[in-house]
Amino acid sequence: MHDLLKALDRGEIVVYPTETLYALGCDGTNAEACDRVLAVKARSETKPLPLIIGSMQMLPLVTDEQPSALLQLAESFWPGPLSILVKALPSLPACLSDEDGYTSVRWSGHPFASELSRRLKRPIVATSANLRGAPPVALPEDLDPELLKQAGAVYFDPPWPRGGNPSTVVRVLGSSRLGVLRVGAVPVKRLCDKGFSVTLSH
Repeated sequence: MHDLLKALDRGEIVVYPTETLYALGCDGTNAEACDRVLAVKARSETKPLPLIIGSMQMLPLVTDEQPSALLQLAESFWPGPLSILVKALPSLPACLSDEDGYTSVRWSGHPFASELSRRLKRPIVATSANLRGAPPVALPEDLDPELLKQAGAVYFDPPWPRGGNPSTVVRVLGSSRLGVLRVGAVPVKRLCDKGFSVTLSH
C-alpha cells in the first residue's frame, strides 16, 4: 500500500486489483498523470477515464450533484461493480469527462482499491490494466510485462480480482429511470428489481 500511495503522490501510474479486473490508475485529480494513463493505453482522449472512490463521503470530490436516484443506486449497489455517470467537478482533469461533462465513478468493492483511495484522500483512475488490443486480466501472472515496466508501483497480493465482466455503467435519466451504457457485472434484472426502469443505450 505504501509504495502505491507514494507513486500516486508523485504523479506516477500504478497497477492494482479491483473487484472485477486489474486496473491501471493514477491520482484522478492530476491531469498529467491522467495523460500518462491515456498514453500507455493508447486510449483516445474522447473516451473518458473512469474513477473509483473509497466511500460515499468521497463522492463530493467527483461531483456536487447527488440526485435521489444516484443515492438510491449507491445504497443498493455500492461498494460494488456499478459505475454511475455523474456531472464532474470542473476542477477535475478534462480527460475524465465526456463532451457533456459527465464522468464515471464507483465505490470499489475491492478492499485494497477502496482503502487506496481513502488513504490517498482522492479519487483514483481505474481503467483495465492492459495494453490496447489485449484482453483485460484478473490474475497477476497475466499482466503484461511491458505495462508493468511503465508503472511506478504494482500490487500483486490477494485478494485478486474475481474476473468475469467489468462493471456495469449507467446514467440516471430520471427519478426511477436509467440508461445502461454497458451491461457488466451487475445484471439489468438486478437494477429492475430495485425499482428502476431501464433503457439500453450507447
